[in-house]
Amino acid sequence: MTKDVIALTQRMPDPWAMLAGLLSGGPDKLVDTAGEGAVVRLCDEEGRPLVSVEAPLLVQVAGEAERLLGATPPPLPYWWTEARATTGVEEAERLAGTFAARLAALADGSAWPPEAAQSLAVVKTEGVSVAPTPAAAQPAVDVLTDKVAVVIQDRPVIAMTAWLQDAIQTAAGAELGLQVVTPPGTTLSPAVRDSLSNWPSRWVVRDERDGYYDGQSGAVLRWQDGMFQPVAAADATADDPRTPVAASYQEVTDTGDQQLALTFRTVHPADERLVLGGALESIWRELTGEPPAGWGTAEPANLPWSPRQMTDLAYERAPEPTWFVVVGTPDRPGLATVRVTRTKAGVEEHVTLMFGYGPDEEPPVESLPRVAEVLATRHRLLSMLVQVRKARRDLAVPPRFEGPGVPLAFVLGAEEVRQMPGDRARNTPLSKPPVPLGPKTRPAMYYPLPGDPLDLSGWQDFERLMRHLKGE
Repeated sequence: MTKDVIALTQRMPDPWAMLAGLLSGGPDKLVDTAGEGAVVRLCDEEGRPLVSVEAPLLVQVAGEAERLLGATPPPLPYWWTEARATTGVEEAERLAGTFAARLAALADGSAWPPEAAQSLAVVKTEGVSVAPTPAAAQPAVDVLTDKVAVVIQDRPVIAMTAWLQDAIQTAAGAELGLQVVTPPGTTLSPAVRDSLSNWPSRWVVRDERDGYYDGQSGAVLRWQDGMFQPVAAADATADDPRTPVAASYQEVTDTGDQQLALTFRTVHPADERLVLGGALESIWRELTGEPPAGWGTAEPANLPWSPRQMTDLAYERAPEPTWFVVVGTPDRPGLATVRVTRTKAGVEEHVTLMFGYGPDEEPPVESLPRVAEVLATRHRLLSMLVQVRKARRDLAVPPRFEGPGVPLAFVLGAEEVRQMPGDRARNTPLSKPPVPLGPKTRPAMYYPLPGDPLDLSGWQDFERLMRHLKGE
């Protein structure tokens, strides 16, 4: 049975509906709160949590339940309420299912997954106890060692939920890695990928043939010395410490899907006129003809697109950085992560954006110079890298090999061009000359990278360009 159960309801679960769900373990079950009241927990007789329930979230963005759960939600707007059961306790999993089933029945909705929420009856939990491990106080963490925190997830897509964010932050604060363990059919949201890329954090995939492997590198893993680590190959040596690659990871099928990825940075003066998200919206409109659909501080993205609301939230959190996820409409898959930080230069936005295209669709490469000019002339662009790669149209990250992106263009902002000595920004070793953008007296530079967009030799051109711009 799954460890997570979610109620998707037309109406907000009122206090009586929540109470009925919380009594799924009987009226004598202990109730506790955490996260300044944002999490309610059903506990055993010792006060250790059996089930943790997140505060209901109002979702006003189409396609999020379908993208993250493969579920059909009620019409927009609807309420998303998550319950997470303590791993390895059957009664706890049944409690979570009954809680979600009761909420769905009382607030007009459904529960995911359907098989986990089939009973409304009180779950007998007399004598049930949770092991007194340090992880028990963290509802998102299943195993805790002196090296890593381990999260076991059984969801179609591992998303950057509020719970997973909390686990990542808690692990980082304790100087631990985070390792997420999933079954083989699970994928990652792009919003999670980078958070699991730094050792000893990793995505651990269960596999029938090789036991466990890293979903992003394919390295076969074993539980060793308090964490999942790569297995040494039979012919490995100290000078060549190779590790075997799981057979499942190497089973690649070319569907013809592609992704267009743009990574860019902008910087703005820190004044009361600042509105964040303008650069991202401009790109989105240029490449799709419409603005983003929604945003949030976690997945699911639950709020309709609003640069003003994003700005207000970042202002409230300053000088601490703020992270956002931004999504597109279901018919044009798009996802961006935005990190807003306060620097000496002002307020900086670091954006990673990608769009998915099927085999009968072509990425709008011809629009890239126009996109670059809009950013350079209107949004104080520092730099941008554009890539194309063979990868899924729905943007989900599978536990299979996906080739690296190939650079199509690099853009240098006007201020960076101005600071370079002489004509270094204009005279490059590339076969195609750069294209000036904006005013002639203060241009930005667009560097088209030659070659086939799916030819890996494009990285050689990019590296030559970077060495040249650095004066090496």
